[in-house]
Amino acid sequence: MGRLNNEPFGEFLDSIKKAGVEITNEQELRARLAEAQRWRYAFDTLAMNGRSIGIRFADCGAGHNEAEIHRAFAAFQFPEKSETIFAASLNASH
Repeated sequence: MGRLNNEPFGEFLDSIKKAGVEITNEQELRARLAEAQRWRYAFDTLAMNGRSIGIRFADCGAGHNEAEIHRAFAAFQFPEKSETIFAASLNASH
């Protein structure tokens, strides 16, 4: 019945964190992505609406690496709009 927990969302999250992104309430984010059949879509939804449940994305302070973030989205085969959604969420934290 679909693929659950088979997608490498953890690797994706680790990639954006290495690129200088801080994730608030990461445990909740990981739990929700693990439950989702389509984790990329769930990530987009949580990037847009996760603030109400404490999920936020922010610059770690040293500045995030936009090229590395772009590579992570490309490597994990996100649609182009996903990166735009994420960038808006990241910028909203400022």
